[in-house]
Amino acid sequence: MFMAGANVLLEYSCEEATTLLQKNLENAKASLEVLVANLQFLLDQVTITQVTMARVYNWDVHQKRIRQAGAPAKYS
Repeated sequence: MFMAGANVLLEYSCEEATTLLQKNLENAKASLEVLVANLQFLLDQVTITQVTMARVYNWDVHQKRIRQAGAPAKYS
């Protein structure tokens, strides 16, 4: 079996080629698992950031209403 890459042509026996490709497949699956975990972490971080931004915005709106009413600023 012939395999090419980087302008190099190599000849492997069918067993060697199968072993190499199986190892590459296992490495790709392991990398995919890591990437999926990283994407899940990033999704969680985006959600946390959005919730935090909403809370800060709501706090600011509350403070503006207090200032407009002329009341002392208290927020709990």
